[in-house]
Amino acid sequence: MVATTLRSRADVPAEDTWDLTAIFPDQATWLAAIDEVRADLPQLAATQGTIGDGAGQLLAVLRLQDSMGERLGRIFAWAGLRKDEDNSNAEAVANYDRAVKLSIDVGEVSSFVEPEILSLPDGTVEAYLSAEPELELYRHGLEDLLRQRAHVLSADQERLLAAAGEMAMAPGHIFNMLDDADMHYGTVTDESGNEIPLTKGNYSRLMESRTRSVRQQAFEQLHQEYRDHRNALAAIYSSSVKADAFYARVHNYGSSIEAALAPNNIPVTVYDTLVETVNSRLDVLHRYISLRKRVLGLDSLGVYDLYVPIVPEVDREFTYEQGVETVLGALGSLGDDYRSTLAAGFDSRWVDVYENVGKSSGAYSWGVYGVHPFILMNWSGRLRDVFTLAHEAGHAMHSFYSSTTQPYTYSHYTLFVAEVASTVNELLMNDALRRQTDDRAFEMYLVNNALEDIRGTLFRQTMFAEFERWAHERVEAGEALTPDQLDQQYADLCRRYYGPDVVVDEYVAAEWSRIPHFYRAFYVYQYATGISAAVALSRQIIEEGEPARQRYRTFLSGGSSRYSLDLLRDAGVDMTTAAPVERALDAFAALLDELERLLDDAE
Repeated sequence: MVATTLRSRADVPAEDTWDLTAIFPDQATWLAAIDEVRADLPQLAATQGTIGDGAGQLLAVLRLQDSMGERLGRIFAWAGLRKDEDNSNAEAVANYDRAVKLSIDVGEVSSFVEPEILSLPDGTVEAYLSAEPELELYRHGLEDLLRQRAHVLSADQERLLAAAGEMAMAPGHIFNMLDDADMHYGTVTDESGNEIPLTKGNYSRLMESRTRSVRQQAFEQLHQEYRDHRNALAAIYSSSVKADAFYARVHNYGSSIEAALAPNNIPVTVYDTLVETVNSRLDVLHRYISLRKRVLGLDSLGVYDLYVPIVPEVDREFTYEQGVETVLGALGSLGDDYRSTLAAGFDSRWVDVYENVGKSSGAYSWGVYGVHPFILMNWSGRLRDVFTLAHEAGHAMHSFYSSTTQPYTYSHYTLFVAEVASTVNELLMNDALRRQTDDRAFEMYLVNNALEDIRGTLFRQTMFAEFERWAHERVEAGEALTPDQLDQQYADLCRRYYGPDVVVDEYVAAEWSRIPHFYRAFYVYQYATGISAAVALSRQIIEEGEPARQRYRTFLSGGSSRYSLDLLRDAGVDMTTAAPVERALDAFAALLDELERLLDDAE
């Protein structure tokens, strides 16, 4: 049941919240940690100009930088998690701003390191690596830095850009505060005639309502709030895109997308191949939407009709405890160590479970080196929440294995592989639930759920990727991003992707303005490449067993110790080709065949 009121943070039982004392026991300790990092800033600054003194000095600078980065990560995580648990908590917001300022200051002081390394005469870094065995730890990072020599500016220039970092982050921060703290959507009338608050936490639940008027009201009412702020939202997003274009230009990249992909050594052709391959198979998406229209008995579909399950017999509720049990039971194919570690994490309050006033929407996992990962949820009791918990647990375990296997310098996996482990978990859970059930209706629901995952992740995120690229190309060409142009482009993409059976109106056109990931440029395409890789890896784990599980465990433990494409290739997936995307699209088509058969058998 959708909650009719939201609790304040103070009213949420401690056992339903994450335990941030694992990072810092209290604010006083957190403040002391800030002071310690600040005290090290002069020491780091004093090393400027000394890297050319020899291999030992380079090692000392890199170690000091790592030490400060590790401590800063804990400081930032504690503040960020506290803010996200209640964005209306002024003290928490102020603490977060203080952590951001510290991060900017550390970045400014350390900005000389990369330019100074790159200013060394050719062959010097290689000679340092030969002369100092303990520098071997940093070999991959140093070689990766040399690869990007053309895009790193002088120390003074990089210091200036680092000092401007807080301003560059402003559009995303402004959007988040508007979106999480200042947007209000009023109330809607549910299926039983009850007036309930419309929140982002229960919006997706309402979109699955069997009553079409409830879905339509929730969709239009939520998007009307964004339409009411369309000029401000267009200005905020345009500022974000302009910042991306500025940083790409000054770092000598040909485009914002090149600047976003190059640090992880991802060719732009990977992005191009994704978009081209998905566009070549939009007919199978149109076929699925046509089936949805037929099953729902509608002449045409609104976007608000795309999320209601088309198997009406299934309506399952899950307590959080049941969700945890379901997730752990479904991930047995990943091995006893994986499952027991995750179970211990659930028992140790890794998860912040329920929605409360001011809490950030959605769900995420935040890895903290030297501590453990944390998971934000907004549990409402639906099956989708169980899948979301499995998804975020995948992120968390990826962080756990990388952090416990790799030294700090390689402990963070790259954005390109960020969605692989999470999606593998969802796919494995869907497969396990299908194998365990003899309920035909539930089987149909799970098949449809798998279809929806691929639709929402591969097709929808690729559509988002096209929108992002268009917006950046427009700004890079010196053109404006007006509300009307943004709405028009988004509407045109929706018409192409959804096909002729879906009505695209002014509310759909406004959807771009509520997508938070657009403030992390060129992130969303990695959901699509991630599910493509995950489809292949999950099938290998199911079909091969232990050999595939060992390859996958090596991938989870790799962090950024090697390039992402290489880690995936060794795990069994080559993302430089169209093959993984094609396999994911083939899986979608096969699931669609199966759903059509199940529906026909049920008639």
